[in-house]
Amino acid sequence: MLLAGLWAGLLIGLGAIGAPAGFAVTTVEIAGRTAGRMFAIEAYVSLAAAMLLLLLTRKAALTEPDQPPVPALNTNLLLVLGTLFCTIAGYFVIQPMMAAARAGEGSLSFGALHGLSAGFFALKGLLVLSLAWRLTSR
Repeated sequence: MLLAGLWAGLLIGLGAIGAPAGFAVTTVEIAGRTAGRMFAIEAYVSLAAAMLLLLLTRKAALTEPDQPPVPALNTNLLLVLGTLFCTIAGYFVIQPMMAAARAGEGSLSFGALHGLSAGFFALKGLLVLSLAWRLTSR
């Protein structure tokens, strides 16, 4: 499925090129706001891609001819659910906590939360790459 490969390209492009390039050419404040906006857009694109791949992988698993019945949770489905979890935890849960940490509130520092968010993003990238490889290896 081409969608998983495109999604992996988006994640690699954003994490390896887009965000670092912003910090290389402008002030930290502007680059941080720009990167934050790019990651916000990516989070919503990831939600849409995960939901679409969830439906497509489930449909493909159920309609393959000459194959035994597929268990309710197969590897592809678990990879998609993992990416969905990483998106929700890494952006929609941690991002509000990062804003609070920037304001001096909360129990974790901005740096610690940024590290957690980056870890979820990296894990999501690995899961999407694995999914793209599995879906195109046939």
